[in-house]
Amino acid sequence: MASGSGSNNKTDFRRKWDKDEYENMAQKRLTEERDRERRDGKVPPPVKRDLLRHRDYKVDLESKLGKTIVITKTTPQAEMGGYYCNVCDCVVKDSINFLDHINGKKHQRNLGMSMRVERSSLDQVKKRFEVNKKKMEEKQKEYDFEERMKELREEEEKAKAYKKEKQKERKRRAEEDVDFEEDDEMAAVMGFSGFGSSKKSH
Repeated sequence: MASGSGSNNKTDFRRKWDKDEYENMAQKRLTEERDRERRDGKVPPPVKRDLLRHRDYKVDLESKLGKTIVITKTTPQAEMGGYYCNVCDCVVKDSINFLDHINGKKHQRNLGMSMRVERSSLDQVKKRFEVNKKKMEEKQKEYDFEERMKELREEEEKAKAYKKEKQKERKRRAEEDVDFEEDDEMAAVMGFSGFGSSKKSH
């Protein structure tokens, strides 16, 4: 308990407390309260929460991007500016805080999950690697197919452009030939030998 006279120093008037004794008393009181609550049935049974799982949906962060919303006093909370969490019934102002919120302890508890992650076995890890490898191979195949299609389209466009150029060149030549024939006919009608040279042929 408190001791005032146990000190050798006469100028030290502070009371000294036995910390170990008070700590034992506090522990004893806590155990008595717990026992009493258990006997009365007041203590709720511990809640069994699920282990942390992957999200099976994509988080929508861009649907309201660049849009203007008029907010009044009667606007529901879900339609106010920011990101609304319907699980926790709260509005978060920016995307970074929204992601922090949905990954946080409070949100996960409201979903009925603890922050503990299920430990994977060796077989599960191997299966996951196989699935990921198959996905990568499929992506590679799809990419090769799309790239090949793109190349074929480009080749077709080049071939079309080349054909058009050839047709234009043929038309131009045909028009030149027609003009040249018309010039010859006109020269013959007017009595000239031709417009081609100024030299006289003897």
